[in-house]
Amino acid sequence: MSATVLTVDDSKTMRQMLSMCLSGAGFNVVTAEDGADGIEKLKESEPDVVITDINMPIMDGFEFIETVRGGGFNARLPILVLTTESDAAKKARARDAGATGWIVKPFDPEKLISAVNRVAP
Repeated sequence: MSATVLTVDDSKTMRQMLSMCLSGAGFNVVTAEDGADGIEKLKESEPDVVITDINMPIMDGFEFIETVRGGGFNARLPILVLTTESDAAKKARARDAGATGWIVKPFDPEKLISAVNRVAP
């Protein structure tokens, strides 16, 4: 059985790119448009790994991670941050919120797949 990956990004293009990359590698992919949508999709799909952007409307990536970690979801659910941000303070904030890893956009498909495989149960 292949792992399910939830991708949370407000960019339709990025969601499509992630979906193509991950489904091509054999993952089941569920997409969400922002953090709030991501929480709803998380409840419905029970993913094995989450990939989230930071800068999104309604609920940003930091709030999303904090909600997942504090909301009774699987505490060990791997959450990878995929963002254009590279600031050390933002990386630390994401790590403190409970992020598992940090990948800077644009992403290398092979490195992304490798990262997902490393953290997937």
